[in-house]
This record gives sequence, structure tokens and C-alpha cells, in this order.
Amino acid sequence: MLNFKNVSLRRGSRVLFANTSFTLHKGQKVGITGANGVGKSSFFALIRNELHPDAGDFTMPQQLEVAHVAQETPATEQAALEYIIDGDQELRNIQQNISQAEQDDNGIKQAELHAKMDIIGGYTATARAARLMNGLGFQSSQERLSVSSFSGGWRMRLNLAQALMCRSDVLLLDEPTNHLDLDAVIFLQDWLCRYPGTLLLISHDREFLDTIADHIVHIENQVGEIYTGNYSAFEKIRAEKLALQQSSFEKQQREIAHIQSFISRFRAQATKAKQAQSRIKSLQRMELIAQAHVDSPFNFSFAQPDKLPNPMLKLENVSIGYGKTNILNDINLFISPGDRIGLLGPNGAGKSTLIKVLANELSINAGESQFADTLKLGYFAQHQLEQLHLDESPLWHLQKINPKATEKELRNFLGGFNFKDDKTFDPIAPFSGGEKARLVLALLVYQNPNLLLLDEPTNHLDLEMRHALSVALQDYQGAIIIVSHDRHMLRSVTDQLYLVANGTVSQFDGDLDDYRLWLNEQKLLASDSAENTPATSINKKVQRKQDAERRKKLKPLYDALRKADKALEKHHQQQKNLESQLAETSLYEESNKVRLKQVLLEKSQVDQALEESELEWMEISEQLEATED
Repeated sequence: MLNFKNVSLRRGSRVLFANTSFTLHKGQKVGITGANGVGKSSFFALIRNELHPDAGDFTMPQQLEVAHVAQETPATEQAALEYIIDGDQELRNIQQNISQAEQDDNGIKQAELHAKMDIIGGYTATARAARLMNGLGFQSSQERLSVSSFSGGWRMRLNLAQALMCRSDVLLLDEPTNHLDLDAVIFLQDWLCRYPGTLLLISHDREFLDTIADHIVHIENQVGEIYTGNYSAFEKIRAEKLALQQSSFEKQQREIAHIQSFISRFRAQATKAKQAQSRIKSLQRMELIAQAHVDSPFNFSFAQPDKLPNPMLKLENVSIGYGKTNILNDINLFISPGDRIGLLGPNGAGKSTLIKVLANELSINAGESQFADTLKLGYFAQHQLEQLHLDESPLWHLQKINPKATEKELRNFLGGFNFKDDKTFDPIAPFSGGEKARLVLALLVYQNPNLLLLDEPTNHLDLEMRHALSVALQDYQGAIIIVSHDRHMLRSVTDQLYLVANGTVSQFDGDLDDYRLWLNEQKLLASDSAENTPATSINKKVQRKQDAERRKKLKPLYDALRKADKALEKHHQQQKNLESQLAETSLYEESNKVRLKQVLLEKSQVDQALEESELEWMEISEQLEATED
């Protein structure tokens, strides 16, 4: 459907990719990966006809509806819900035509248009838009607020909802999770898994890619290449390819050394001169294989903290909030060396507020807080990127922390965060969001804290930097408290989860998969409560009893949903593994005829099992939604 044939694309004098050929088919979900600056966003601009190939051909059917997330949001007074519905242009066109037909008193035309409206699901558009808003973290009370009343990050969520509202054939998403919390990421992931069109997704969230993508287009060394399977499958294939490439390189280097040795020894000898010249030509003709640069550009670690007090800090019966309004009450939290805690909870529940209290940036309203005398905090939050001195360099920022350190020491340290050569001296004003985030992390690591408070540390970081940070945190000897929408990061570095919800903080008994089910349960309970609770207030004790009885009643369904969810994940992974095997050309050789037959049989069985699991999951979900007290 989207055909790239020997495509080359430049930006100025720089070649982004050249001689790139592959085809993307209808319904595929494709992750676009590669280091920052290789041309991923330019690849999207090519599809949107904003750029044109410098060589080769790119073709796609003319009638395809291509949706993408707008980067700018007009400061309009239009209601947020209506702004999202604008994403369905066909619906808006039909609505305008209906209005015109009514003015013309053309009954036949009105009937035709209302039939079209029904076919495209126009009468459910408001409900669909409301579900998108809810899933992306908006409250129902915000549906009628003007777009101009929202901050920049929330306007980006509105733009994302508008793109999802479009009944598109092709959907282009460039880092859609950057402005989302974990709950919204899970909602978006589930929505994209059900998306029927062709999805092209740029993301640095590996679990997000793993769950959604069935193909990966990786841009590297000025070439875009397609791989079958999700991101983990791609990593395995690429690792094998790089190992083979490295082996070929080493073999070639031995051959080159042998030829070069012959040339050096016999070039001046008349009897051997002809043979030496022949080898010189052979050396020139040899296609040099680029050495496999598998090393990450990032190489850093946390030093052993000077002191590890125990406990590091304590919160006892603490209430926190802003002004006289409490957000969280009766918090009891004891942080000891080695604790690795991930904070979960719905958007607005108070996770960042709790982090600010732990960072001693916000006073408590009640209770008692104790911080160890030798506590040394390392606090990362998005607002700290704004506190960098834009006119100064990375080196200057480190020198402010340690004026006595030599320039060489500081430059070596910054090199571990890929600030090298002139980059260490450049003003940071033109730096990208990822570069600024890396600098803030570098400053944090350099100060050698014994307690890390990380509030969405992976925003703007690419896959390589996220991996490097994850590895460094795994070896960190102090305590960690982290809020992140990157589930791979949470799984990698935490061993305890705390739930911030309903005005309290409590240890969460489960993993991230259980948290996803907990979110679904909360939404269903909230929906049922909104439908069935009378306008008059009822006794809280009675309400709690009713809620407990309802949870007991629904538990078998939730258990069944959890079981079906795990079966779905298992069959999805089996399907992707078999698709990866079927993509191997060697499988179709005569000698592998029996194996091919076996793989095809297994694929058929897994496809059937997946279909049955999906049906079971949908039936259980419908039962949950339909269940009433």
C-alpha cells in the first residue's frame, strides 16, 4: 500500500537515507526506530507529501485518509469535545450539508445525508470523542471547556484525541506518549491494538512498541530496512546480523592484513612486483564492511553514595496538598537504603505532589516528616529542564557544581552522556528536549545522591539513553522512588509498587499487568456509580458496603478477564514469533520443507487460539459492562 522504491532523502547537504526499498501493507502496525536525527520525522513528512524524494519513488493510493497529530493547537474558544470531533472531517462535511439541505427544504437530500451519517457512525461521534477524552486523562467536566483554557501538554492530548477521532486509513504517530501518564499510555496502547488501519509509530517506549508493532522499520547508516515482528524480535535479529557483520569484518581485516603484508614485503622486488600490483588492485576492489558499532553512545554509572542513613526519611500520618486543600491523607512511608519504589496512580491523584514533598519542595499540612541529616537528594522533574541556563554550556553547569574539578575531568564525565567535543562548550538554548533532559540527568548523577526521586525521567529520551539509564539504576546503591509511564523502566528498576489513589498511598499488591486490570475495574465502577447513584447523597457506610458487595460480585469476572488477558498476550507473542520464522528466506528451501509445513500448521493453530481468546476477552468485558447491582 505504501511503496518505497530506492528512495533517497536529504536535508540540506546531509543524506538521511538512500536506496531504501520496502512496502507497507494495509493493517500493518509499524514501529519506526533509529537514533535521533536519522530522519524518522522526515520519513513521516514524506508520507504527508511535505517532502519529496531526492531520488527513487514513493507511491501510495490517492484516496487514503492519512491522520497525524498536529504540533500546534489554536487558542480557540471552541469546546474541547467539539475540537476533537473536528478530527472526523467527513462527519463535519455531512453535518454542513445537512444544515444546507434543511435551509433548502430538500427532504430527499436530508434523508440521503442522514443515511450517510448513520453509515459512518456519526450519531455516536460525541460518545466516541468523550471516551477518547476520558481515556487520555480528561474529566467529564472538562468536555465543554474551551481549548484555550488548557495548558500546552493538555492541548497536545487534545490534538492526539483529534487524530484518533479521524476514521483514517493511515495513522502517523510521532512520540505520542511523551505528554501522557501511565494510565493514558495503557489506554492508547489498547486503542492502537484495535486500530484497523495502517499504523506508523515513532516511539522510544520499548514495551509500547513491543505490544503494538508487528513490523519495525529501522533507519541506520542512511538506510531504512524493514523487519518482521515487534521491537524485541527486531533487536534479536539485528544483534545476530551485527555479530555476523563483526565476524565478516574481522575475517576481512585478517585478509587485508595478509595482503598488505605481502605488498609491503615484495613491492620493491622485481620478481614479485607484478603479484604485489595484483594484490593492490584486489585490495582496492574489496568492498570494505563497516565495523559494527554496537556500543551505545552513553556510558555512565552512579558512584557509591558516601553515606546511606537508615531510615533515610519518614512520613507518619502525613496529609499533603496545596493551601488548605488536602490531596492525600494519612500517609505512612519509610524509605530505607536499597528501596526501589514505583509510584502508580491515576492522573491527578497526587504522585507528583508526593514526590515534591519527599524532595522537600512542598510542606506537609499535617503529620510528621523526618529527613536524615546525611540525606542527599537527587530530584529529577520536568520543570528542572526550564531552570537550566540557556546561554551557558554543559561544561559551565558542571563547573558551577564543582569549581575545583579540572576541565578534562568534567569533559570526560560529560562524554558518558554523549556531550563531546564542541558540544560541551555550546550554549544549550538550541539543544533538543532530549539533550536538555540528558544534561539534567548528568548533573544529578554527578552530585552522587543517596536517594533518587525521579518524576517521568524518560520523557524525550531515546531508546539508547533509556537503556543506559536503566542499567545505571539497576547498579545504583541508594534508594529510588520513580514515577514513569515507561513500563520497561518500571519493571527493570523497581521491586515495590505503591498506589496513589482515592486520597491515600498504599502498597500495591500486584504487578503492572494487575494495575492495568485495576484501572479497568475503577473505570467500570465509576461508570456504574454514575449511572446508578441517585442525586441525593447516601450514607457513606452504606455506600462502602454496597461497593464491597459489588466488588465481591464482580471478582469472578475480573479473575476471568485477567486469565483471558494473559492468554491473549501469550498467543500474540506466539503469533509474532511464528511470523518472524516465516519471514526467514531459508525456511522455503527444499531441505526445510518439513519444518515449513510444521511452522505453517503451528501458525494456523495459534491464529485460531488467538481468535478464540479475543472472543472470550470481549464476551467477559461485555459481561462486566452489563453487570448491575
